Amino acid sequence: MSNNYGNLYLIPSTLGDTAPLEVLPISIKGAIEKIDHYIVENEKTARHFIKKISPRKSQPGLQLSLLNKFTEPSEIEGFLDPCLSGIPVGILSEAGCPGIADPGAEIVRLAHEKNIRVVPMVGPSSILLAMMASGMNGQSFAFNGYLPIEGSERKSAIKRAEKISREQQQAQVFIETPYRNDKLLSELIRTLNKGTRLCVACDLTLPTEYIRSKVVSEWKDNEESLHKRPTIFIIQA
Repeated sequence: MSNNYGNLYLIPSTLGDTAPLEVLPISIKGAIEKIDHYIVENEKTARHFIKKISPRKSQPGLQLSLLNKFTEPSEIEGFLDPCLSGIPVGILSEAGCPGIADPGAEIVRLAHEKNIRVVPMVGPSSILLAMMASGMNGQSFAFNGYLPIEGSERKSAIKRAEKISREQQQAQVFIETPYRNDKLLSELIRTLNKGTRLCVACDLTLPTEYIRSKVVSEWKDNEESLHKRPTIFIIQA
């Protein structure tokens, strides 16, 4: 772009408590060291992440704007004001990549409207890592986010996703609130056809990483607890 606006950097973070530069490229360190304005979900964890990446960076000099469920829509417009003055801004994810199962898409849309250059940076995406390790159709897959909480609606959603997977040969990807993981796994095993493949990918990139992909009938003896562990579920009929 020919304007003098600052760029909007989409900065991934780790998927858990691992040393950042074990799973993030050195380019992330370079971006953190030159950016002082950030859009974040949580100030405390964002400052902790920045300090781990760049211990010598001045914390008092950081300008953090909060983007979470409490953010008023009227506030968002001003988050990119530094870019309009030629100053770069970074969006920091709590885990993984901004805008992918994570807040940030609204800011990116706004940046495009204002002709601000958007720079996506390389980092771990639990969705893509799980797909890579699942053995399922990486040519065609759909991320469905969270399933309904209510029992009958959830069962219907599972059967609907399985039907789409069978008809379109498309892998279907889900996430769940971590303390409900074990319940969802039990419901998937009860609801899906016995020959449908089910992958569970948990604690990706962490020392406790657990990835299993097998047909539903082989899951009945599973003893691995997924409680409070970030998990991706994938099915393919």
